[in-house]
Amino acid sequence: MVDQLTFAQENRKRIHAVENSFGPSGKPLYQLGRVLIGEGRLMKQSRRGPQPKVFFLFNDVLVYGSIILNGRWHKKQQIIPLEDIQLENLEDGVTMRNQWLIRTPRKSFYVAADSYEEKQAWIEHMEDCRSRHLQSSGHRPGSTFAVTWIPDQASAICMRCSDKFTLTQRRHHCRKCGFVVCGACSKRRAVIRHIHPTKWLRVCTMCHSSLSRTEAEAQEMSRLRGDSTEKIGSDEDEVEGSSEDEEAEEQMEDHDPSRWMDSQMDSWSPYVYLKPEHVRPQT
Repeated sequence: MVDQLTFAQENRKRIHAVENSFGPSGKPLYQLGRVLIGEGRLMKQSRRGPQPKVFFLFNDVLVYGSIILNGRWHKKQQIIPLEDIQLENLEDGVTMRNQWLIRTPRKSFYVAADSYEEKQAWIEHMEDCRSRHLQSSGHRPGSTFAVTWIPDQASAICMRCSDKFTLTQRRHHCRKCGFVVCGACSKRRAVIRHIHPTKWLRVCTMCHSSLSRTEAEAQEMSRLRGDSTEKIGSDEDEVEGSSEDEEAEEQMEDHDPSRWMDSQMDSWSPYVYLKPEHVRPQT
């Protein structure tokens, strides 16, 4: 009984510390039965290249965010239910070693650990927590996942029309296929339900045509099932706030990733495994 109480108090303090590190912009994390399993820093592949992120593994969710003020504070909090995560182990790449792929319905991305041992610990603990969570909660594992975005530097030309990117000819990403495309080739919009249920998202001309060809069939199936489908929009379609949100999503984060990679990589704290049992002490 004393061990249970001590663990509960320590766990609550840890979770509140994580909450506080995200400041007022972060969402509350503490809830009954939630346990902080481990934490550490990983390199996350973004559209502008690898960037350091802080990750927190709980027994039911994975939380990550950007690092500011020498790692003391975090921002841009992301919370992913473990039932919505699928992992894929990967071989070392040209720019990232000890990497693996994290798939989610809204976004899929590559991450890399500082060592092979840390990579294996992350994957093992994430898979174990996910399996235990699915068994205890009764939730069904996700089956639809977002594509991974091709990094900006992977192409100097639009991957649809082959026009060269310049200071005025900006890069964009199709949310359906993940290709790097120009503005002219990504004027169309669609609601892709597994990414966001209401927002009209940027899609390239080819994906828009493909979606349009199947829209009538999808709507008919949806009508019979009584649920919604991906909605197709034209150049003229406008949804208040959608373009602003999209521009913000495509902006490079305001910390300098090269500074972190050059000066901070060697001093990063390794992955901290907080509770080997993965569960609270048994009664």
